[in-house]
Amino acid sequence: MPKVSPEYLESRRAEILDAAIVCFARDGFHHTTMKDIVRESGLSPGAIYNYFQSKEEIIESIAARRHEKERQLVLEAISKGPIATALDRVRDAFLDDLDSSRERLRRRVSVQLWAEAQRSSEVRKIVRRSFEEPRKLLSEMLIEAQKRGAIAQGANAEALASFVVAAFHGLVLQREWDSRFSIEPHKQLLDLLLRAVAGESEGAMAR
Repeated sequence: MPKVSPEYLESRRAEILDAAIVCFARDGFHHTTMKDIVRESGLSPGAIYNYFQSKEEIIESIAARRHEKERQLVLEAISKGPIATALDRVRDAFLDDLDSSRERLRRRVSVQLWAEAQRSSEVRKIVRRSFEEPRKLLSEMLIEAQKRGAIAQGANAEALASFVVAAFHGLVLQREWDSRFSIEPHKQLLDLLLRAVAGESEGAMAR
């Protein structure tokens, strides 16, 4: 039997998860069956079950993949350029994607995951990480910014990090529910709020 490369295995696994996302976004977790995912993927049932034994495993893998992507987005945003503009980079990294039809499909499934977390303790653990790790990374970044004088000392770094995460997830919901929703004015408003809370001075952005 020919040896299969790790890249091929990962590609096939991603294929299955992408097919499941289409099914879940269209029909919901509880109305989607493994047969639906098999049909959408174009693969054989055996190929699907080589990777995932159940629909629940697929749901958990989708949540874990989303968590890892968001963690990488935050890490990249806070590691490039001046720390004083890192919040701008985090804002753009998350909000700009919401105008992508493919990303909106994934976010529709994310919203379902939030609801599924109320039922499944395993999904809840993964979903909580998708909230808690970005918040922790942002909080650490903001504390460091305060030490450098780029963020006002009176601003609570942990609360500000929680606010940014909560604002983003709230906008995800609004983008999903309102066809007239526009990202740009919300980016501008979030920018004004963050700068006000951070107590930006004329020289702060230069640090």
